[in-house]
Amino acid sequence: MPETLSMRVTLVTMAWMISFVSSYSYTANTLPDIENEDFIRDCVRMHNKFRSEVNPRATNMLYMTWDPALAQIAKAWAKNCAFEHNPRLKSKLHPKFNSLGENIWTGSLVLFSVSSAISSWYNEIKDYDFSTRKCRKVCGHYTQVVWADSYKVGCAVQFCPRVTGFQGLTNGAHFICDYAPGGNYPTWPYKKGVTCSACSTNDTCLDNLCVNPQRDNVTRYYSTVFPNWPLYSRNRYTSLFLIVNPPIILLSVIITLWVKHKYPNLVLLE
Repeated sequence: MPETLSMRVTLVTMAWMISFVSSYSYTANTLPDIENEDFIRDCVRMHNKFRSEVNPRATNMLYMTWDPALAQIAKAWAKNCAFEHNPRLKSKLHPKFNSLGENIWTGSLVLFSVSSAISSWYNEIKDYDFSTRKCRKVCGHYTQVVWADSYKVGCAVQFCPRVTGFQGLTNGAHFICDYAPGGNYPTWPYKKGVTCSACSTNDTCLDNLCVNPQRDNVTRYYSTVFPNWPLYSRNRYTSLFLIVNPPIILLSVIITLWVKHKYPNLVLLE
């Protein structure tokens, strides 16, 4: 009998873990669209995480927020399945910004996640010398991620059977982020110094980043310290509930099975 109970608990635990892991796995039919809230939040959070952690520290790093028009531009270009930049980035593609920046990541569906793609861009920091602005290899993705004046981002991921210019890959994920205003001009990506000391007069400092509701045109911000918590109290408690709810459900199932085993004649009222 104890073996049966143990097996039940193991099966329940495995089922929960499989469900949890599968939610982070993508197939050709499950890649997120540009309106997917989790996808949007992950794109914004990962960019701001790295922007808030730059070394040396930044005095003027703007908080980055989502822009639907940029996401549409990224989506339209991603559908071409070409490992090259959109040639129209310097033209009037966006209703507000004249010049845009762009980062591209291409790889297998198994390897793709928003965090892994953006992390690979930021990891180019190892080849970048901030003091001299020199790059030993490829650093343009890194400098665009931490370009202080870029405060809008829109990303899209496209399933591509093949990607032009990316040999050897079949059935891959083609991930593109567009930025406004675009960066990567021949100067430093940001000013180093005391965190937030060069923010505009009407800005406030959040996670080492300059934020401004009027400039950013958003009603809430996501902290990089507590990424699932929008920064107002009602949603913070809701997010906390969503975080702790799955473990509570699992614990309840285990306790119920234990009680039924310990007291087989006990009648549970429905």
